[in-house]
Amino acid sequence: MADRIDSKTARAKLKPRREPYWHQLRAGGHLGYRKLTEGEGTWIAKWRDAATGKRHYKALGTILDSDRPAFERARKDGNRWLDDLDKGVSPEVLTVKDACDQYVATLRRTNAKKGDRAAADFRRLVFTDAIASIELGKLRADHLEAWRDRVSAPPPRLGRGVRTKATPRAPATINRDMVPLRAALNRALDKGLLASDIAWRLALKPLKNADRRRGIYLDREERARLIEKAVDELKPFIKGLASLPLRPGALAALSVADFNSKLKTLRVGVDKAGAERWIAVPPATAQFLAEQAKGKLPGAPLIAMADGARWTKDRWKGPIRDAVAAAGLPAATTSYVLRHSAITDLVVGGLDLLTIAKISGTSVAMIEKFYGHLRQEQAKAALAALAL
Repeated sequence: MADRIDSKTARAKLKPRREPYWHQLRAGGHLGYRKLTEGEGTWIAKWRDAATGKRHYKALGTILDSDRPAFERARKDGNRWLDDLDKGVSPEVLTVKDACDQYVATLRRTNAKKGDRAAADFRRLVFTDAIASIELGKLRADHLEAWRDRVSAPPPRLGRGVRTKATPRAPATINRDMVPLRAALNRALDKGLLASDIAWRLALKPLKNADRRRGIYLDREERARLIEKAVDELKPFIKGLASLPLRPGALAALSVADFNSKLKTLRVGVDKAGAERWIAVPPATAQFLAEQAKGKLPGAPLIAMADGARWTKDRWKGPIRDAVAAAGLPAATTSYVLRHSAITDLVVGGLDLLTIAKISGTSVAMIEKFYGHLRQEQAKAALAALAL
């Protein structure tokens, strides 16, 4: 009689050995039990690819008899794996980190900058977290919900040499942090490395009403007051944000060589949008940029700190927060609000959305989504002109 593994009594009679005892589940698919000298044995599933003849294995781990016999639970896990293979899921055992690495490699083949940014995001948010080592086939919604909660937790902040209360992370920031992992898992699903997206469909769903900052608009007088109340080294940086619809990081990345004073053009080469773009600036803005570039080497920051270093998020956040308070502006005002205010003025001023999208480094769809309602008054006026 063949050695049986379908009951606890039968498994107890087996001799310990390295090679598992096998039970056929279906054609090409088997469930195995490895009997150990001491302790509980371990379960494993095996599948033979009929096309190549190659055997693939799936470790199911130790399964104890509880409310349901261990064999039934192991058979269910083995059949679930075999069902996934029948649906075209890859038999390779990959982790969340593997999926992220593959996603980065795919991005780098077409856009090196996007690939590098994604790699940096994964190093910061995923690879140092427990979720990185979880097998894709074992990934559950609670794993991703716990990761999202850890990412959402406010980091400790140091202020003037003492630990201060951390500022809660903005919903919009949390949404951005979830994007790379969601994209990596979606790619894994498309490539047949996962059976479904049920694990992250809700767990990584973007938070609603996350873009509160777009509800804050600073008019020209308020922007001027913010510049006035800022410390001297911050004034040019705020003025640059108020004069150009750039992301703060893109403004900080500008070098002197990016500004052509003769043609009055500005090259934006480092930005979330990725692609390099040129902006023709008006005389007043060109004069301001020329003043910032005066006496500097081509590779120097166009708008620098007092010590000549580039501005960074960690170095502008505190001073801007202080200037906002001194100017009596809404406490939620950030550097990004200045970009939003500049784009708002361009839309209300009648500039076409395609041009606004190009100079601000975003898509027409995004401009339409967040600023399209501002064109209603212009549309009303245009329709009024049609009246007979």
